[in-house]
Amino acid sequence: MMVSFYRPTRERFKILIEGNAFPSDQYAVASQARFHGYDPKEAIVRLMPREGEETLRPEDILEAVERHGKQVALVMLGSVNYLTGQAFDIGAITRVAHAQGCKVGFDLAHGAGNLKFALHDDGPDFAVWCSYKYLNGGPGSLGGVFVHERHAHSPDLPRFEGWWGHNKATRFEMGPTFDPLPGAEGWQLSNPPIFQLAALRASLELFDKATMEAIRTKSEKLTGFLEFLLNRLPGGFVNITTPKDPKQRGAQLSLRFKGEPKRLLGRLSAAGIICDFREPDIIRAAPAPLYNTYLDVFRFVRTLEAHALE
Repeated sequence: MMVSFYRPTRERFKILIEGNAFPSDQYAVASQARFHGYDPKEAIVRLMPREGEETLRPEDILEAVERHGKQVALVMLGSVNYLTGQAFDIGAITRVAHAQGCKVGFDLAHGAGNLKFALHDDGPDFAVWCSYKYLNGGPGSLGGVFVHERHAHSPDLPRFEGWWGHNKATRFEMGPTFDPLPGAEGWQLSNPPIFQLAALRASLELFDKATMEAIRTKSEKLTGFLEFLLNRLPGGFVNITTPKDPKQRGAQLSLRFKGEPKRLLGRLSAAGIICDFREPDIIRAAPAPLYNTYLDVFRFVRTLEAHALE
């Protein structure tokens, strides 16, 4: 997507990202900047929380977009930050960025299947995501892409051209000139792996049956229940670094514990509770509403409580 939507000029060449974006996002923007002849130290604007704070204030994001906007070619943020669990307001960020003349893209890796999106109405130029997290596609499963319909019939928009993105009516004529399919299909490079596609289809059918509206409603209640129980643990044992506002988070709560977090993670694993660890000291807990229950959350916190009282 950055091949198409990061088109730097001498006056407008910067990329605005989260300061602690997932490493692959940081690698992508740095490599694109270098590819176009720019020093990433000059081309990349990293948004950082205020001193002493864990997450970005929404107003600070919008202010930074306005302040740097005339030099920014692309605003490229996650929908949910992998480390803090903070969710961003896609619509508000897109409106401010477009007013400054920036292109806008979002990485929905931690948002797809977790939050309910309205990408067309919110208006970003593109979004990308993997399917092996909340969408349950498994490691190596297919990625997804959204391209706004205002770009659907833009065959001259630069892109890497692949046979699978060619007009289906003439694809097997094997002509030398690329004729892109309208919409996101025109960015496909090769045919999808069928076995992985079948596994993903089985998962997505469950999402269609449950509906994202119901999934998100349960998610807010389930994560709220987890937050409530965590706040009843002995003082100083756990600090929740994810925003308290349900509109600024998905299912994930990022937790910082007193003591050695990796030892605690091992105890949780032994009890059949799967969380994960992110350097330097964060345990991420995400009660996935499609298959986690309130009892699962209760058992998790009871295990933490036993550890805290030792």
